Amino acid sequence: MSYPEHPPARTDAMNAQHDTGVRRGNGMAVAALVLGILAVVLFWTVVGGALLGLLAVVFGVIGARKARGGRAPHGAMSIVGAVLGALGLAASVVIIAIGASILNSDEFKDFDDCVRHADTQSERDACAEDFDRDVND
Repeated sequence: MSYPEHPPARTDAMNAQHDTGVRRGNGMAVAALVLGILAVVLFWTVVGGALLGLLAVVFGVIGARKARGGRAPHGAMSIVGAVLGALGLAASVVIIAIGASILNSDEFKDFDDCVRHADTQSERDACAEDFDRDVND
């Protein structure tokens, strides 16, 4: 009796992978990417850039570590999400710093004081013109 040259075809039951308890998805990578994109789009808001960017960085690092350890796929997606989150976070920090410096400037304090003491709309308009002149000079 001779044996065939190739092994017998595998059935679906033989091809089915056994569940080893390892989850093959990387929810952290997906979350990092989504939050990173939102952080870049909404960087001009405190919640959008700072909070979502920080969360994207954290989830991206966790997802990348899981992928590097072989416990989850999509390591590149985790890294892209973390980088986008860091960009959104950095841009938001810059916007916050610029806003804080404007609010703490002497010109803005003078404008705020002028508007508080203005009784009419024309006086408020004059305050705005004075502020514009002080900032642009």
